[in-house]
Amino acid sequence: MLATHAPSLSFNDTAVAFASKSDAELRQMYALFAAMNNNTLVKAGGGMMKAALKWGLPVKFLIKKTIFEQFCGGETIQECLPVIEELGRYNIGTILDYSVEGEGSDKSYDHTRDEILATIDLAHRSTHIPFSVFKVTGLADSVILEKVQAKQTLTQAEQASFERSKARVDAICARAHQYGVRVFVDAEESWFQETVDNMAYEMMAKYNRESAIVWNTYQLYRHDRLEAIEEAYETAKREGYYLGGKLVRGAYMEKESRTAAQRGYQNPINPTKEATDQLYNEALRYCVAHVDRISICAGTHNEASSLLLTELMQEHNLRPQDTRIWFAQLYGMSDNLSYNLANAGYNTAKYVPYGPVEAVMPYLLRRADENTAIAGQSSREFSLIQREMTRRKSKK
Repeated sequence: MLATHAPSLSFNDTAVAFASKSDAELRQMYALFAAMNNNTLVKAGGGMMKAALKWGLPVKFLIKKTIFEQFCGGETIQECLPVIEELGRYNIGTILDYSVEGEGSDKSYDHTRDEILATIDLAHRSTHIPFSVFKVTGLADSVILEKVQAKQTLTQAEQASFERSKARVDAICARAHQYGVRVFVDAEESWFQETVDNMAYEMMAKYNRESAIVWNTYQLYRHDRLEAIEEAYETAKREGYYLGGKLVRGAYMEKESRTAAQRGYQNPINPTKEATDQLYNEALRYCVAHVDRISICAGTHNEASSLLLTELMQEHNLRPQDTRIWFAQLYGMSDNLSYNLANAGYNTAKYVPYGPVEAVMPYLLRRADENTAIAGQSSREFSLIQREMTRRKSKK
């Protein structure tokens, strides 16, 4: 008999999933996801939006009131505050994600560092922000990161640039440790991921002595990532620090496959989606079995994996509120997961991207492509919205 009683949980409960949405907001979501169900429209519309912004046409307001409002919290941290409060009302945390891609200069890297520090400062003052997050490529030259991984000799200028990048990473992790704010190091492309991993582990060894403050990200569409988690656990155990791991399926599949073919090395991506799903679930099992030293966040929109994690927690006698285990989804997507998990008492957060509309466009277009590319993702969102609209009509 388990001492931990898990509350009932259904990802089909649309009354809970859309409790925060008015009828008008639901209709707007319906129209947006209906459009995103059309692959041709998404591709044509994305191209037109980019061109209109480039030519200075007055489309920013339209973008901001549609796709931007659905998937982003605002253009600034200040603009995100109502979203943070709204999610907090439903016991959902916010992970502020500064989604502006670096311009390749020290000035832009320093600006990104300062922006991440500001999110940590806000997280320290707020009860609704459990994590901050950054990408190393927002703080460093990816060409140098790649050369380091390939063990190529850096020029004196490149070495100095790399040291400045490491100092930016350390400044962020030091502030996170000072305030007790967890921070995710996001995943990157495989040809410099090892460099990013090494930075993350160096920060863990420095700042994760009492608990998991710095968390690395593992893309389980790569066939070697469970092995990487196992090795990281053994190192953390041996060296006396805690491992934080965000588990995702991955974000660069087509680019990874294309680059592997161009450069003539083995594709690091699993051969099938089923293999990725299996590896992801195995990683969940491993991490929960080693929760004495691993804290995890399941960053996934996959309902089966999310349900599996709740079952694993029950099997291991872990309460839904155990601070070592989190669930996370992207803002504007999979509310049926986020709101139902939070309603059942599980630690749940939304990644909330923010930044100037023009600068966040690459992120928005990826979201639109992802919703059409992932089999059934838009259709699933669309059908749940339809179901909730029908349920509300029947109540009137």
